[in-house]
Amino acid sequence: MKTYYLVGMCALFVLASCKTEPKQAEEQPEPEKTVPEMVADAHGYQNWKNVEEITFTFNVDRDSMHFERHWDWKPKLNEITFKSGADSLTYNKANMDSVAYKTNSGFINDRYWLLAPFNLMWDADSYTFEHAAEATSPISNETMQKLTIVYKNEGGYTPGDAYDFYFKDDHIIREWTYRKSNQPEPSLSSTWEDYSTMGGLQLATKRNRPDSNANLYFTGLSVKVE
Repeated sequence: MKTYYLVGMCALFVLASCKTEPKQAEEQPEPEKTVPEMVADAHGYQNWKNVEEITFTFNVDRDSMHFERHWDWKPKLNEITFKSGADSLTYNKANMDSVAYKTNSGFINDRYWLLAPFNLMWDADSYTFEHAAEATSPISNETMQKLTIVYKNEGGYTPGDAYDFYFKDDHIIREWTYRKSNQPEPSLSSTWEDYSTMGGLQLATKRNRPDSNANLYFTGLSVKVE
């Protein structure tokens, strides 16, 4: 939306006996933050601009099986290094071939699990949201606030998907639900636990899913700042 300013023209009379003092510009109040912005800031989004490098290993244990992917991300350079077993790849998101694009889908998934509060800002133009002051959380059955975001039906890796974030007055996420294609029933729900503060970021390193035999957690987490 464009805003047009109408500037009035006025005549200036110079008199030896008086001077006209210029008017001071009135300070405009800052707009009130949205709920997604408050959740992002509670997790340190205001400090993300200082992050030079973030490394983490995405782990999933299911019964006796273990799966992991290691990521080294330099956001200012748009450079990502992937390692899993004997496989490794370094690529730049500004210039991806088919192999990098496929690898990057794993990065988007793993990064979202770790940094979902920041994606509320990065993806702000790609979803709609609703906020409920009181809702029952899916795991602990506690009364919390609930933020629901629904992604648009075009673009991205998972168009049309929905996420429900549950948090208290501090806006720190305690639980969340993923709903594929915005279906009413949860596709999965998990806790957000074991928060660690690094480089001014509040990062939950564990996701507990009581209804599943899978454990999801992060190791090798480090944040390098300017």
